[in-house]
Amino acid sequence: RREDANQLMSATVDVLISREPVMLGRGSTAMDAARCMTDEGVSSLLIIDESDAASSTPSMAGIITDRDIRVRLVSQGLSYDTPVTDIMSSELVWVEHNQLVFEAMLQMLRNNVHHLPVLKHHRPIGVVALSDIIRYESRNSLFVVSSIFRQHSVDELAALTADVQACFSRMVTEDASSRMIGSAMAVIGRSFKQRLLELAEEHLGPPPVPYCFLALGSMARQEQLIVTDQDNALVLDNSFDPARHDDYFKSLAAFVSDGLARCGYTYCTGGVMATNAKWRQPLREWERYFTEWIEKPTPESLLNSGIFFDLDGVWGKTEWIDGLRRLISRKAKGNSRFLACMARNALLRTPPLGFFKDFVVESDGRHSRAINLKRRGTAPLADLIRVHSLAVGSVALNSFERLRDIIEADILPRGRGQDLHDALEFVSMVRIRNQADDLAAGNEPDNSIEPESLSDFERKSLRDAFLILSNAQKYLKFRYQPGRSA
Repeated sequence: RREDANQLMSATVDVLISREPVMLGRGSTAMDAARCMTDEGVSSLLIIDESDAASSTPSMAGIITDRDIRVRLVSQGLSYDTPVTDIMSSELVWVEHNQLVFEAMLQMLRNNVHHLPVLKHHRPIGVVALSDIIRYESRNSLFVVSSIFRQHSVDELAALTADVQACFSRMVTEDASSRMIGSAMAVIGRSFKQRLLELAEEHLGPPPVPYCFLALGSMARQEQLIVTDQDNALVLDNSFDPARHDDYFKSLAAFVSDGLARCGYTYCTGGVMATNAKWRQPLREWERYFTEWIEKPTPESLLNSGIFFDLDGVWGKTEWIDGLRRLISRKAKGNSRFLACMARNALLRTPPLGFFKDFVVESDGRHSRAINLKRRGTAPLADLIRVHSLAVGSVALNSFERLRDIIEADILPRGRGQDLHDALEFVSMVRIRNQADDLAAGNEPDNSIEPESLSDFERKSLRDAFLILSNAQKYLKFRYQPGRSA
Protein backbone atom coordinates (compact mmCIF):
# COMPACT_ATOMS: atom_id res chain seq x y z
CA ARG A 1 0.00 0.00 0.00
CA ARG A 2 1.26 3.48 -0.84
CA GLU A 3 2.02 5.42 2.31
CA ASP A 4 -0.17 8.54 2.14
CA ALA A 5 1.20 9.12 -1.35
CA ASN A 6 -1.61 11.36 -2.52
CA GLN A 7 -2.26 13.46 0.60
CA LEU A 8 -1.39 16.70 -1.13
CA MET A 9 -3.82 15.84 -3.91
CA SER A 10 -6.77 14.96 -1.65
CA ALA A 11 -6.31 16.95 1.57
CA THR A 12 -8.24 20.19 1.92
CA VAL A 13 -7.02 23.45 3.40
CA ASP A 14 -9.00 22.79 6.61
CA VAL A 15 -6.25 20.46 7.82
CA LEU A 16 -3.77 23.34 7.91
CA ILE A 17 -5.88 25.63 10.10
CA SER A 18 -4.74 25.47 13.71
CA ARG A 19 -6.20 28.73 15.07
CA GLU A 20 -8.53 31.62 14.34
CA PRO A 21 -6.99 34.45 12.32
CA VAL A 22 -5.52 37.35 14.25
CA MET A 23 -7.10 40.61 13.13
CA LEU A 24 -6.20 44.27 13.53
CA GLY A 25 -8.15 47.43 12.77
CA ARG A 26 -7.15 49.44 9.73
CA GLY A 27 -6.57 52.49 11.93
CA SER A 28 -3.60 50.77 13.62
CA THR A 29 0.07 51.59 13.12
CA ALA A 30 2.98 49.43 12.04
CA MET A 31 4.12 49.34 15.68
CA ASP A 32 0.71 47.99 16.70
CA ALA A 33 1.04 45.30 14.04
CA ALA A 34 4.56 44.31 15.09
CA ARG A 35 3.54 44.05 18.76
CA CYS A 36 0.43 42.07 17.91
CA MET A 37 2.42 39.57 15.81
CA THR A 38 4.94 39.15 18.62
CA ASP A 39 2.29 38.74 21.31
CA GLU A 40 0.23 36.27 19.26
CA GLY A 41 3.20 34.40 17.79
CA VAL A 42 1.98 34.77 14.20
CA SER A 43 3.60 35.94 10.97
CA SER A 44 0.54 37.68 9.50
CA LEU A 45 -2.48 39.76 10.48
CA LEU A 46 -5.74 40.37 8.69
CA ILE A 47 -6.56 44.07 8.56
CA ILE A 48 -10.28 44.82 8.98
CA ASP A 49 -12.53 47.84 9.30
CA GLU A 50 -12.99 48.71 12.98
CA SER A 51 -16.75 48.89 12.44
CA ASP A 52 -16.71 45.19 11.50
CA ALA A 53 -14.74 44.00 14.51
CA ALA A 54 -17.76 42.41 16.19
CA SER A 55 -19.23 41.07 12.97
CA SER A 56 -19.26 37.36 12.19
CA THR A 57 -18.22 38.24 8.63
CA PRO A 58 -15.73 41.10 8.99
CA SER A 59 -14.72 42.94 5.84
CA MET A 60 -11.05 42.33 5.09
CA ALA A 61 -9.21 45.47 4.00
CA GLY A 62 -5.89 43.71 3.55
CA ILE A 63 -3.20 41.51 5.05
CA ILE A 64 0.15 42.42 6.60
CA THR A 65 3.02 39.99 7.14
CA ASP A 66 6.30 40.10 8.98
CA ARG A 67 7.97 40.40 5.59
CA ASP A 68 5.91 43.51 4.79
CA ILE A 69 7.24 45.14 7.94
CA ARG A 70 10.83 44.26 7.01
CA VAL A 71 10.63 45.19 3.33
CA ARG A 72 8.09 48.00 3.21
CA LEU A 73 8.81 49.67 6.55
CA VAL A 74 12.24 48.94 8.02
CA SER A 75 14.22 48.79 4.77
CA GLN A 76 12.56 52.01 3.60
CA GLY A 77 13.40 53.82 6.84
CA LEU A 78 9.75 54.57 7.62
CA SER A 79 8.46 55.40 11.09
CA TYR A 80 6.76 52.74 13.19
CA ASP A 81 3.87 55.22 13.42
CA THR A 82 3.19 54.55 9.73
CA PRO A 83 -0.44 53.40 9.26
CA VAL A 84 -0.76 49.70 8.50
CA THR A 85 -2.79 50.64 5.44
CA ASP A 86 0.38 52.11 3.92
CA ILE A 87 2.34 48.85 4.07
CA MET A 88 -0.31 46.11 3.92
CA SER A 89 -1.29 44.19 0.79
CA SER A 90 -4.74 45.38 -0.18
CA GLU A 91 -5.23 43.16 -3.24
CA LEU A 92 -6.21 40.05 -1.34
CA VAL A 93 -5.85 36.55 -2.69
CA TRP A 94 -7.65 33.90 -0.64
CA VAL A 95 -8.83 30.28 -0.68
CA GLU A 96 -11.98 28.55 0.48
CA HIS A 97 -11.65 26.13 3.40
CA ASN A 98 -12.65 23.15 1.26
CA GLN A 99 -10.16 23.74 -1.56
CA LEU A 100 -7.28 21.32 -1.95
CA VAL A 101 -3.95 22.00 -0.26
CA PHE A 102 -2.50 21.57 -3.74
CA GLU A 103 -4.71 24.38 -5.07
CA ALA A 104 -3.70 26.68 -2.22
CA MET A 105 -0.06 26.05 -3.04
CA LEU A 106 -0.59 26.84 -6.72
CA GLN A 107 -2.49 30.00 -5.75
CA MET A 108 0.53 31.14 -3.76
CA LEU A 109 2.95 30.35 -6.56
CA ARG A 110 0.88 32.04 -9.24
CA ASN A 111 0.42 35.22 -7.21
CA ASN A 112 3.85 35.26 -5.53
CA VAL A 113 2.40 35.38 -2.00
CA HIS A 114 3.27 33.33 1.07
CA HIS A 115 0.07 33.81 3.11
CA LEU A 116 -3.56 33.15 2.12
CA PRO A 117 -6.66 33.99 4.19
CA VAL A 118 -8.98 30.99 4.41
CA LEU A 119 -12.72 31.66 4.09
CA LYS A 120 -15.75 29.63 5.09
CA HIS A 121 -19.17 31.05 4.22
CA HIS A 122 -17.48 34.39 3.48
CA ARG A 123 -15.94 34.49 6.96
CA PRO A 124 -12.16 34.29 7.54
CA ILE A 125 -11.41 31.23 9.66
CA GLY A 126 -7.63 31.29 9.46
CA VAL A 127 -4.53 32.11 7.46
CA VAL A 128 -2.43 29.44 5.77
CA ALA A 129 1.25 30.14 5.11
CA LEU A 130 3.56 28.46 2.62
CA SER A 131 5.55 27.21 5.60
CA ASP A 132 2.40 25.40 6.80
CA ILE A 133 2.18 23.52 3.51
CA ILE A 134 5.88 22.73 3.57
CA ARG A 135 5.56 21.28 7.06
CA TYR A 136 2.48 19.32 6.06
CA GLU A 137 3.95 17.81 2.91
CA SER A 138 7.63 18.63 2.88
CA ARG A 139 8.51 15.69 0.68
CA ASN A 140 6.32 16.86 -2.22
CA SER A 141 8.50 17.54 -5.23
CA LEU A 142 6.44 20.47 -6.47
CA PHE A 143 8.56 22.58 -4.19
CA VAL A 144 11.06 22.52 -7.02
CA VAL A 145 9.42 25.88 -7.77
CA SER A 146 10.91 27.42 -4.66
CA SER A 147 14.27 25.92 -5.66
CA ILE A 148 14.10 27.67 -9.01
CA PHE A 149 14.12 31.09 -7.38
CA ARG A 150 17.12 30.16 -5.23
CA GLN A 151 19.36 29.46 -8.24
CA HIS A 152 21.86 32.10 -9.36
CA SER A 153 22.84 30.99 -12.87
CA VAL A 154 21.54 29.20 -15.94
CA ASP A 155 23.80 26.24 -15.11
CA GLU A 156 22.16 25.91 -11.69
CA LEU A 157 18.68 26.15 -13.21
CA ALA A 158 19.52 23.51 -15.82
CA ALA A 159 20.59 21.18 -13.02
CA LEU A 160 16.95 21.12 -11.80
CA THR A 161 15.74 19.23 -14.87
CA ALA A 162 15.84 15.91 -13.04
CA ASP A 163 13.78 17.42 -10.21
CA VAL A 164 11.13 18.56 -12.69
CA GLN A 165 10.93 15.06 -14.15
CA ALA A 166 10.68 13.59 -10.66
CA CYS A 167 7.89 16.04 -9.86
CA PHE A 168 5.98 14.96 -12.96
CA SER A 169 6.45 11.25 -12.28
CA ARG A 170 5.43 11.58 -8.64
CA MET A 171 2.21 13.38 -9.51
CA VAL A 172 1.34 10.58 -11.93
CA THR A 173 2.06 8.02 -9.20
CA GLU A 174 -0.18 9.99 -6.84
CA ASP A 175 -3.11 9.75 -9.31
CA ALA A 176 -3.33 13.49 -9.88
CA SER A 177 -5.73 14.56 -12.63
CA SER A 178 -4.45 15.84 -15.96
CA ARG A 179 -5.64 19.30 -14.99
CA MET A 180 -3.58 19.26 -11.79
CA ILE A 181 -0.50 17.96 -13.58
CA GLY A 182 -0.85 20.43 -16.44
CA SER A 183 -1.29 23.31 -14.02
CA ALA A 184 1.71 22.29 -11.90
CA MET A 185 3.98 21.84 -14.92
CA ALA A 186 2.86 25.24 -16.23
CA VAL A 187 3.66 26.88 -12.89
CA ILE A 188 7.12 25.31 -12.98
CA GLY A 189 7.63 26.48 -16.57
CA ARG A 190 6.51 30.00 -15.65
CA SER A 191 8.91 29.98 -12.71
CA PHE A 192 11.84 29.09 -14.97
CA LYS A 193 10.88 31.98 -17.26
CA GLN A 194 10.53 34.39 -14.34
CA ARG A 195 13.88 33.47 -12.82
CA LEU A 196 15.61 33.67 -16.21
CA LEU A 197 14.12 37.13 -16.72
CA GLU A 198 15.42 38.19 -13.31
CA LEU A 199 18.87 36.92 -14.23
CA ALA A 200 18.66 38.60 -17.64
CA GLU A 201 17.87 41.96 -16.04
CA GLU A 202 20.73 41.49 -13.57
CA HIS A 203 23.04 40.84 -16.52
CA LEU A 204 21.72 43.49 -18.92
CA GLY A 205 20.58 46.14 -16.48
CA PRO A 206 17.05 47.53 -16.07
CA PRO A 207 14.86 47.55 -19.18
CA PRO A 208 14.75 50.85 -21.09
CA VAL A 209 10.94 50.70 -21.33
CA PRO A 210 8.31 48.56 -19.57
CA TYR A 211 7.50 45.19 -21.10
CA CYS A 212 5.56 41.99 -20.59
CA PHE A 213 6.93 38.54 -21.36
CA LEU A 214 4.27 36.21 -22.76
CA ALA A 215 3.71 32.49 -22.42
CA LEU A 216 1.74 30.97 -25.28
CA GLY A 217 0.06 27.66 -26.04
CA SER A 218 -0.08 24.87 -23.46
CA MET A 219 1.75 26.85 -20.77
CA ALA A 220 -0.76 29.69 -21.06
CA ARG A 221 -3.62 27.17 -20.94
CA GLN A 222 -2.03 25.48 -17.90
CA GLU A 223 -1.94 22.21 -19.83
CA GLN A 224 1.81 21.76 -20.07
CA LEU A 225 3.39 18.33 -19.78
CA ILE A 226 6.97 17.09 -19.55
CA VAL A 227 7.56 17.16 -23.33
CA THR A 228 7.18 20.71 -24.59
CA ASP A 229 8.82 23.37 -26.69
CA GLN A 230 8.90 27.07 -25.88
CA ASP A 231 6.32 29.42 -27.36
CA ASN A 232 6.80 32.97 -26.12
CA ALA A 233 6.72 36.61 -27.15
CA LEU A 234 7.39 40.13 -25.88
CA VAL A 235 4.89 42.96 -25.56
CA LEU A 236 6.70 46.29 -25.28
CA ASP A 237 5.56 49.68 -24.07
CA ASN A 238 4.27 51.99 -26.79
CA SER A 239 7.23 54.29 -26.13
CA PHE A 240 9.50 51.56 -27.56
CA ASP A 241 11.95 52.90 -30.16
CA PRO A 242 13.61 50.10 -32.16
CA ALA A 243 16.73 52.14 -32.85
CA ARG A 244 17.34 52.86 -29.16
CA HIS A 245 15.75 49.92 -27.37
CA ASP A 246 15.66 46.79 -29.54
CA ASP A 247 19.24 45.68 -28.85
CA TYR A 248 18.32 45.32 -25.17
CA PHE A 249 15.18 43.28 -25.78
CA LYS A 250 16.83 41.17 -28.47
CA SER A 251 19.53 40.26 -25.93
CA LEU A 252 16.95 39.64 -23.20
CA ALA A 253 14.93 37.35 -25.48
CA ALA A 254 18.05 35.40 -26.48
CA PHE A 255 19.13 35.01 -22.84
CA VAL A 256 15.73 33.63 -21.83
CA SER A 257 15.27 31.43 -24.90
CA ASP A 258 18.74 29.89 -24.61
CA GLY A 259 18.23 29.42 -20.88
CA LEU A 260 14.91 27.67 -21.40
CA ALA A 261 16.54 25.34 -23.94
CA ARG A 262 19.18 24.47 -21.33
CA CYS A 263 16.38 23.71 -18.86
CA GLY A 264 14.63 21.26 -21.19
CA TYR A 265 12.22 23.54 -23.06
CA THR A 266 13.27 23.06 -26.67
CA TYR A 267 13.36 25.86 -29.22
CA CYS A 268 10.12 26.31 -31.18
CA THR A 269 10.72 24.96 -34.68
CA GLY A 270 8.14 27.43 -36.00
CA GLY A 271 10.04 30.40 -34.62
CA VAL A 272 7.31 31.48 -32.20
CA MET A 273 9.75 33.01 -29.75
CA ALA A 274 10.61 36.50 -28.59
CA THR A 275 13.94 36.15 -30.41
CA ASN A 276 11.92 36.63 -33.62
CA ALA A 277 11.55 40.40 -34.16
CA LYS A 278 7.99 39.89 -35.42
CA TRP A 279 6.98 38.63 -31.98
CA ARG A 280 8.78 41.43 -30.13
CA GLN A 281 6.48 44.40 -30.64
CA PRO A 282 4.83 47.36 -28.86
CA LEU A 283 1.38 46.88 -27.34
CA ARG A 284 -0.35 48.86 -30.10
CA GLU A 285 1.20 46.57 -32.71
CA TRP A 286 -0.11 43.48 -30.92
CA GLU A 287 -3.55 45.10 -30.86
CA ARG A 288 -3.22 45.66 -34.62
CA TYR A 289 -2.06 42.06 -35.15
CA PHE A 290 -5.04 40.59 -33.31
CA THR A 291 -7.58 42.92 -34.89
CA GLU A 292 -6.28 42.18 -38.39
CA TRP A 293 -6.14 38.42 -37.81
CA ILE A 294 -9.81 38.42 -36.77
CA GLU A 295 -11.17 40.90 -39.30
CA LYS A 296 -9.09 39.69 -42.28
CA PRO A 297 -8.46 35.97 -41.75
CA THR A 298 -5.83 34.36 -43.98
CA PRO A 299 -4.24 30.89 -43.71
CA GLU A 300 -1.22 32.42 -41.95
CA SER A 301 -3.27 34.59 -39.60
CA LEU A 302 -5.51 31.64 -38.67
CA LEU A 303 -2.41 29.63 -37.78
CA ASN A 304 -1.20 32.56 -35.66
CA SER A 305 -4.61 32.88 -33.99
CA GLY A 306 -4.47 29.24 -32.93
CA ILE A 307 -1.15 29.91 -31.20
CA PHE A 308 -1.33 33.48 -29.92
CA PHE A 309 -4.94 33.50 -28.70
CA ASP A 310 -3.77 31.25 -25.85
CA LEU A 311 -1.66 33.94 -24.18
CA ASP A 312 -0.74 34.72 -20.60
CA GLY A 313 1.50 37.33 -19.04
CA VAL A 314 4.42 35.82 -17.14
CA TRP A 315 6.50 38.83 -16.16
CA GLY A 316 6.25 42.61 -16.21
CA LYS A 317 3.12 44.51 -17.22
CA THR A 318 0.83 41.49 -17.09
CA GLU A 319 -2.25 43.71 -16.91
CA TRP A 320 -1.71 44.52 -20.60
CA ILE A 321 -2.48 40.92 -21.44
CA ASP A 322 -5.87 41.03 -19.73
CA GLY A 323 -6.70 43.87 -22.11
CA LEU A 324 -5.51 41.89 -25.12
CA ARG A 325 -7.64 38.91 -24.12
CA ARG A 326 -10.68 41.18 -23.78
CA LEU A 327 -9.93 42.62 -27.22
CA ILE A 328 -9.81 39.12 -28.73
CA SER A 329 -13.05 38.13 -26.99
CA ARG A 330 -14.88 41.28 -28.06
CA LYS A 331 -13.86 41.12 -31.72
CA ALA A 332 -14.18 37.34 -32.22
CA LYS A 333 -17.58 36.85 -30.60
CA GLY A 334 -20.26 37.04 -33.25
CA ASN A 335 -17.77 37.29 -36.14
CA SER A 336 -19.23 34.40 -38.14
CA ARG A 337 -16.67 34.62 -40.96
CA PHE A 338 -13.70 34.43 -38.61
CA LEU A 339 -15.26 31.64 -36.53
CA ALA A 340 -16.02 29.64 -39.68
CA CYS A 341 -12.39 29.99 -40.76
CA MET A 342 -11.14 28.99 -37.30
CA ALA A 343 -13.48 26.00 -37.30
CA ARG A 344 -12.19 24.90 -40.70
CA ASN A 345 -8.63 25.08 -39.38
CA ALA A 346 -9.62 23.11 -36.28
CA LEU A 347 -10.74 20.25 -38.54
CA LEU A 348 -7.32 19.79 -40.15
CA ARG A 349 -6.18 17.40 -37.41
CA THR A 350 -8.50 14.43 -37.21
CA PRO A 351 -8.70 11.55 -34.73
CA PRO A 352 -6.84 8.38 -35.77
CA LEU A 353 -9.87 6.25 -36.61
CA GLY A 354 -10.45 4.28 -39.82
CA PHE A 355 -13.69 3.55 -41.67
CA PHE A 356 -14.53 0.68 -39.31
CA LYS A 357 -13.52 2.74 -36.25
CA ASP A 358 -10.26 0.88 -35.91
CA PHE A 359 -7.07 2.75 -35.02
CA VAL A 360 -5.04 4.29 -37.82
CA VAL A 361 -1.41 3.94 -36.78
CA GLU A 362 1.72 5.46 -38.27
CA SER A 363 5.47 5.39 -37.91
CA ASP A 364 6.52 8.05 -35.42
CA GLY A 365 10.04 8.35 -34.04
CA ARG A 366 11.07 5.11 -32.37
CA HIS A 367 7.55 3.70 -32.80
CA SER A 368 6.57 1.71 -35.90
CA ARG A 369 2.80 1.42 -35.25
CA ALA A 370 1.80 4.33 -33.05
CA ILE A 371 -0.67 7.15 -32.43
CA ASN A 372 0.59 10.63 -31.64
CA LEU A 373 -1.74 11.51 -28.77
CA LYS A 374 -0.98 15.21 -28.95
CA ARG A 375 -1.25 15.70 -32.71
CA ARG A 376 -4.29 13.41 -33.14
CA GLY A 377 -5.94 13.82 -29.72
CA THR A 378 -5.36 16.61 -27.22
CA ALA A 379 -4.41 19.27 -29.81
CA PRO A 380 -7.57 18.93 -31.97
CA LEU A 381 -9.66 18.80 -28.78
CA ALA A 382 -8.07 22.05 -27.57
CA ASP A 383 -8.56 23.55 -31.05
CA LEU A 384 -12.29 22.93 -31.25
CA ILE A 385 -12.83 24.00 -27.63
CA ARG A 386 -11.01 27.25 -28.46
CA VAL A 387 -13.40 27.96 -31.36
CA HIS A 388 -16.49 27.45 -29.19
CA SER A 389 -14.99 29.58 -26.40
CA LEU A 390 -14.34 32.43 -28.84
CA ALA A 391 -17.92 32.13 -30.07
CA VAL A 392 -19.35 32.57 -26.56
CA GLY A 393 -16.96 35.38 -25.61
CA SER A 394 -15.08 33.42 -22.95
CA VAL A 395 -11.80 34.91 -21.72
CA ALA A 396 -10.79 31.66 -19.99
CA LEU A 397 -7.48 30.07 -20.97
CA ASN A 398 -7.65 26.52 -19.65
CA SER A 399 -9.57 24.11 -21.89
CA PHE A 400 -11.59 22.73 -18.97
CA GLU A 401 -12.52 26.26 -17.87
CA ARG A 402 -13.43 27.14 -21.44
CA LEU A 403 -15.67 24.07 -21.55
CA ARG A 404 -17.44 25.29 -18.43
CA ASP A 405 -18.23 28.60 -20.15
CA ILE A 406 -19.30 26.77 -23.32
CA ILE A 407 -21.66 24.49 -21.37
CA GLU A 408 -23.13 27.48 -19.52
CA ALA A 409 -23.74 29.21 -22.87
CA ASP A 410 -25.78 26.16 -23.94
CA ILE A 411 -24.44 26.02 -27.51
CA LEU A 412 -23.73 22.27 -27.56
CA PRO A 413 -26.21 19.39 -27.78
CA ARG A 414 -27.12 18.04 -24.36
CA GLY A 415 -24.33 16.00 -22.77
CA ARG A 416 -21.72 16.87 -25.41
CA GLY A 417 -19.85 19.29 -23.15
CA GLN A 418 -19.33 16.65 -20.47
CA ASP A 419 -18.34 14.14 -23.17
CA LEU A 420 -15.64 16.53 -24.38
CA HIS A 421 -14.45 17.06 -20.80
CA ASP A 422 -14.17 13.30 -20.24
CA ALA A 423 -12.48 12.70 -23.60
CA LEU A 424 -9.89 15.42 -22.97
CA GLU A 425 -9.18 14.10 -19.48
CA PHE A 426 -8.81 10.49 -20.65
CA VAL A 427 -6.60 11.16 -23.69
CA SER A 428 -4.48 13.54 -21.62
CA MET A 429 -4.01 10.94 -18.89
CA VAL A 430 -3.02 8.22 -21.39
CA ARG A 431 -0.47 10.65 -22.82
CA ILE A 432 0.76 11.61 -19.33
CA ARG A 433 1.12 8.02 -18.11
CA ASN A 434 2.93 7.08 -21.30
CA GLN A 435 5.45 9.87 -20.74
CA ALA A 436 5.91 8.81 -17.11
CA ASP A 437 6.52 5.22 -18.26
CA ASP A 438 9.13 6.49 -20.73
CA LEU A 439 10.94 8.35 -17.94
CA ALA A 440 10.85 5.27 -15.71
CA ALA A 441 12.31 3.14 -18.53
CA GLY A 442 15.07 5.65 -19.20
CA ASN A 443 13.65 6.61 -22.59
CA GLU A 444 13.19 10.10 -23.96
CA PRO A 445 9.48 10.80 -23.35
CA ASP A 446 7.34 11.62 -26.36
CA ASN A 447 3.67 11.92 -27.34
CA SER A 448 3.28 8.62 -29.19
CA ILE A 449 1.84 5.38 -27.94
CA GLU A 450 1.40 1.98 -29.55
CA PRO A 451 -2.23 0.85 -29.05
CA GLU A 452 -1.09 -2.76 -28.64
CA SER A 453 0.66 -1.75 -25.42
CA LEU A 454 -2.70 -0.82 -23.86
CA SER A 455 -5.17 -3.11 -22.13
CA ASP A 456 -8.45 -4.00 -23.85
CA PHE A 457 -10.29 -1.58 -21.58
CA GLU A 458 -7.84 1.25 -22.32
CA ARG A 459 -8.05 0.63 -26.07
CA LYS A 460 -11.85 0.69 -25.97
CA SER A 461 -11.88 3.85 -23.84
CA LEU A 462 -9.37 5.54 -26.14
CA ARG A 463 -11.46 4.60 -29.18
CA ASP A 464 -14.55 6.03 -27.44
CA ALA A 465 -12.68 9.27 -26.71
CA PHE A 466 -11.64 9.58 -30.36
CA LEU A 467 -15.26 8.96 -31.43
CA ILE A 468 -16.33 11.83 -29.18
CA LEU A 469 -13.72 14.01 -30.88
CA SER A 470 -14.90 12.90 -34.33
CA ASN A 471 -18.53 13.70 -33.54
CA ALA A 472 -17.53 17.02 -31.98
CA GLN A 473 -15.67 17.96 -35.16
CA LYS A 474 -18.74 17.13 -37.25
CA TYR A 475 -20.83 19.40 -35.05
CA LEU A 476 -18.18 22.14 -35.25
CA LYS A 477 -18.31 21.97 -39.05
CA PHE A 478 -22.12 22.20 -38.97
CA ARG A 479 -22.35 25.03 -36.45
CA TYR A 480 -19.79 27.34 -38.02
CA GLN A 481 -20.64 27.02 -41.70
CA PRO A 482 -19.71 30.10 -43.75
CA GLY A 483 -22.60 32.57 -43.70
CA ARG A 484 -24.30 30.87 -40.75
CA SER A 485 -24.76 32.99 -37.63
CA ALA A 486 -22.54 31.81 -34.74
